[in-house]
Amino acid sequence: MTPIVKDIQSREDIALLINTFYEKVRKDELIGPFFTQIAELDWDAHLPIMYDFWESVLLGKSLYRRNTMQAHIELNRKKQLEKPHFDRWLALFHATCDELFSGPVAENAKTRSLSIATMIQVKVTYHL
Repeated sequence: MTPIVKDIQSREDIALLINTFYEKVRKDELIGPFFTQIAELDWDAHLPIMYDFWESVLLGKSLYRRNTMQAHIELNRKKQLEKPHFDRWLALFHATCDELFSGPVAENAKTRSLSIATMIQVKVTYHL
């Protein structure tokens, strides 16, 4: 395991966070199928989009210009997203942050992930 030595400071840090997180997600029995089977993601295309999203959220870059809600609403139409799915996503994200980073930006990543998951959960429930 990598020792906690620094905060999230760059796109490279975000890429490490996101790559490590999605490795866990893809193997997870509860939420993995949403990413590997239901959404049928092209990982080579998806990961840079996630880097852009989190770099925009955490480092103030204006890179992400997609409709996050619409993508999750469409996914929910294929298979309903439920509270345990969001809880697992958050648990994996927070654990990954804690394993790799320490500092205010890493803490903000966890705070923002909770806000994002809550908002998506409310929106997909509303669009049923």
